[in-house]
Amino acid sequence: MFREGGEGAGRVAEIPEWFKIVYTVLVVAFMIIYWPRHGPANFLWFSDVAFIGAVPAMWLESGLLAGVLACMALLPEILWNVDYASRLLLRRRITGLTEYMFDPSIPRWLRTVSLFHVPLPLVLVWLVAAYGYPPESLFWSVIAGAVILALSRIFSSKEKNINWVFGPAMVQHRVRPATYLLLLYLSFLLLVFVPTHLVLLRLF
Repeated sequence: MFREGGEGAGRVAEIPEWFKIVYTVLVVAFMIIYWPRHGPANFLWFSDVAFIGAVPAMWLESGLLAGVLACMALLPEILWNVDYASRLLLRRRITGLTEYMFDPSIPRWLRTVSLFHVPLPLVLVWLVAAYGYPPESLFWSVIAGAVILALSRIFSSKEKNINWVFGPAMVQHRVRPATYLLLLYLSFLLLVFVPTHLVLLRLF
C-alpha cells in the first residue's frame, strides 16, 4: 500500500533521507513550541495536519497518505500564501487567513514559526510527485475531512474557531450550528477536495 501510487509514481527522484530528517526535526520543534501555547487541539487545523502528517508520509513513502494530505490542504495552503504575499507586499487583505501574522499582540518569533505555511505547498506537491497520487485519495480525504471537522467542533473554542467550525473567520449566528457545520463540510468537499483531486489526478 505504501509504495503504490498513481500512474505518475516514480517520475521524480525519491525524497532524500537528509530532507526527511531535517523536516522531522522542524515538525517536532513546531509541536514543542505550539503545544504549551495553543494546546493539542490547535493541531487539528488542516494545515497543521498536513504539516505533521507529511512526516509519516515521507518515512513510509506512502502515496495514499501523501495524496490525502495534498487533497485536503494544498489549495488552502496556496490561498494562505497568496493572502500573506498580498498583505506583505500590497497591504491588501484577500481571505483573512493570515490576519494573525500581522497581529502585534503575538510575539514576532512565534509568528515566524507559522512561516511553515510558505514551503508546505511545495512539500505536498513533492510528496505526490515522488510517491504518486492514488485515485482513492479523494475517498479517504472525504472521511478524514469529516473526522477533522467533527473533532474541531468538539475540542475547539469559539475564540480559537479551528477550521472555522463556528463561523467563517468569526462566530456566526444565522443558521443552526449543525446546519452550518454540514454546509462547511460540503464547502470543503466541493470547493477544495474535489477540484484539488481532479488536478492532482491529472498531473500525477
